[in-house]
Amino acid sequence: MILDRRLEERAKTGEPVRAVARRLRSTTGIRLVAIANRTLSAAEAALAAAGEATPIRVADADEIDAAVAASRTALTTDASAVCRARSVDVVIEATGTIEHGAEVALEAFRNGKHVVLMNMTLDATVGPLLNVYAQRAGVVLSQTDGDEPAVAMNLLRLVRSLGCRPVAAGNVKGFYDPYRNPDTQREFAAGVGQDPQMVASFADGSKLALEATVLANATGFRVGRRGMFGFRCDHVRELANLLDPATLLAAPVVDFTVGAEPGSGVFVVAYEDDPDAARYLRYFKLGDGPLYVFYTPFHLPHLEVGLTAARAELFGDAAAAPLGGPVCEAIAVAKRDLPAGEVIDGAGGFATYALIENADVSIPAGLLPIGLAEGRRLARAVARDQAIAFTDLEPREPTLADRLYEEQIDLFADDAR
Repeated sequence: MILDRRLEERAKTGEPVRAVARRLRSTTGIRLVAIANRTLSAAEAALAAAGEATPIRVADADEIDAAVAASRTALTTDASAVCRARSVDVVIEATGTIEHGAEVALEAFRNGKHVVLMNMTLDATVGPLLNVYAQRAGVVLSQTDGDEPAVAMNLLRLVRSLGCRPVAAGNVKGFYDPYRNPDTQREFAAGVGQDPQMVASFADGSKLALEATVLANATGFRVGRRGMFGFRCDHVRELANLLDPATLLAAPVVDFTVGAEPGSGVFVVAYEDDPDAARYLRYFKLGDGPLYVFYTPFHLPHLEVGLTAARAELFGDAAAAPLGGPVCEAIAVAKRDLPAGEVIDGAGGFATYALIENADVSIPAGLLPIGLAEGRRLARAVARDQAIAFTDLEPREPTLADRLYEEQIDLFADDAR
């Protein structure tokens, strides 16, 4: 692995990659220099748990730089100060909120900072446009290593480097029920110390739709139908027999398995018809072909985020980033019959779940991305399992995220037709 050697070199020369995230304190060659958090006491507690006993509260970019020069970790409530600080190389956006996340990303680009997203909603909704802004600024926008889209992209790049042709990729998912909500998941969420709505977004498939959208935009792969097929099988390797080679060669797809071993992680399905390559693949127990299933049985985003920061700074390489315009979108679908006047509560809530749809279907139809759904009030009733359109909503003053989405549609208008 090249990355670990380069990080060791940076550590020895006293020039570590400088970024923002707690786990970075234990990664060789990377230095945690600042944290922006609305609640400074929470940031201090996190640092204390990680072994940092002397952080310093600061107010602006100059004070961050002074703290870094004094080998202190800076804490601030002002994310823009972190983006402006000369001592920061990479900004990790981990709020999960689309509005604030967009503000941070744009400010980071304006100040020449790479951005690593631990924010699937932002990436799935306006990632293609943000990547254009990053390229214009000469920096990298990347989804984090360890989360499913980047794990799949790393595996896909490996498969491609072997000379095989990737034709499908996606998640290995253990459970899926689009009607789960915070109440149904409250007990489980309490047991694992997580927010019930966030846990519900995993169970109801909203997070899956967002992740698949990010992967689709990074690979150019489409979906075979709205929501994907979701293959039920005993082991992910069975995809080699469940999928049709001719269909995938004509149109590669993102999809997922349900209930399949190994229970978590990602897969890439490759096509290979070269007799010599097929002989070796058979010998090493990957099957008889022409479809071969490669998989990674885990994903560790909170542990691997530092690697993404290093890739961006040292190599200008993204773990996963959009190829161009949106290939797919994660759209909002009614979880139950919704009356006119209801305010949508967002992914994992009581009102909607998300499904992935091809962008050349969702954009002309004016369907509402799940990332823009929270806080919107319905102008008319929407039946259960019906996709929500912008025309179903009461008008509002456009937010930053709304404006970026419209800009993205205009920029890539030809791609969506």
